[in-house]
Amino acid sequence: MGSALPLGDPVPADGSLPEGTAVDPHTPFSVYLHVPFCRVRCGYCDFNTYTSSELRGARQDEYADTLLTEIALAARVLDGVGAPRPASTVFFGGGTPTLLPPGDLARMLDGVHATFGLEPGAEVTVEANPDTVTDAVADTLAAAGVTRLSIGMQSAVPHVLAALDRTHEPANVATAVAAARRAGLDVSVDLIYGAPGESLADWRASLDAATALAPDHISAYALIIEEGTKLARQIRRGEVPAPDDDLQADMYELADELLAAAGFSWYEVSNWARTDAQRSRHNLAYWRGSDWWGFGPGAHSHVAGTRFWNVKHPAAYAQRLAAGESPAAGREVPDAAALELERILLGSRIREGLVIADLPAPARTAVAGLIADGLVEAGPALRGSLVLTRHGRLLADAVVRALTE
Repeated sequence: MGSALPLGDPVPADGSLPEGTAVDPHTPFSVYLHVPFCRVRCGYCDFNTYTSSELRGARQDEYADTLLTEIALAARVLDGVGAPRPASTVFFGGGTPTLLPPGDLARMLDGVHATFGLEPGAEVTVEANPDTVTDAVADTLAAAGVTRLSIGMQSAVPHVLAALDRTHEPANVATAVAAARRAGLDVSVDLIYGAPGESLADWRASLDAATALAPDHISAYALIIEEGTKLARQIRRGEVPAPDDDLQADMYELADELLAAAGFSWYEVSNWARTDAQRSRHNLAYWRGSDWWGFGPGAHSHVAGTRFWNVKHPAAYAQRLAAGESPAAGREVPDAAALELERILLGSRIREGLVIADLPAPARTAVAGLIADGLVEAGPALRGSLVLTRHGRLLADAVVRALTE
């Protein structure tokens, strides 16, 4: 059911933002819609998700209406801090959003559209488990205005999927991609590497299978062991081995090599796209520090410098909204030092990199050493941008430390 929420300041019952808050009408606005339901809990997952036995007082069939209540509350809050902005991106994440009837997802998107509006050409993504995507589902989502399906492939190798507690049939990934294509949707596939027992050959097989599907976008994430998960307990008991850092590094380098050969270009440490237009604009909104409102239990938001987050459990979330109260559990306003650290941390991860002239003086003096160590590209640096090399992407945290210490 996810890690603990951060500590923070209390939020007024009406959800209002701190006095003096004013949104910048030129800052893009994005919407995240969290659907916290899963059929089973994957052993590695630390997300705020719930199986049917864990809901205790919350109902999936009422969820869309509950979330629409938060959308109405957000509209009142945002009306008080500046002119409304249409959403440039919308992302349904989870959990497994496609466990809900596609009509419920369509109603939630209609609520966003009616309340905030959508920019022309807005990117609208739905995450999906391969076993939940049919032609009927894809057609309904496309008709509702969804433009992109992000399919949780994770691996093409059965024993790796079993190690991750993934229950989908590998063959159903191709079925889901085909259904999305017939509906006219862009397609992304998500992969995870470094699972217990996964070899470099297994990872190559998954990469080959993913590129053979000819998606528009591929995400590949190193497995991270989160405290409190089933996998963490298995490793602690010695039942399965912990991820091998050196093997994961080899896997990352193989991914970058094979994806580049298949026509994909990296644009963020863990993300590759065929063209600039097929990058995930929603994820870029996070990395570039745009505003967004996260709807649903445990969802986080960022509006005009204020961060806030909702209560975690779907029942507590529904109860607060039913009482006419904000579901926000806490908030914070980061200071200038925290914002600068975040700007460097996030900006260094994307292909455009950081403008060297905008870095503090000590950071600028560190750039030459980072180039000499093979962590930063020399050519872009000469043109004024700090861009990570492939080796630098593996050591991105070390680069950030060098720029901020």
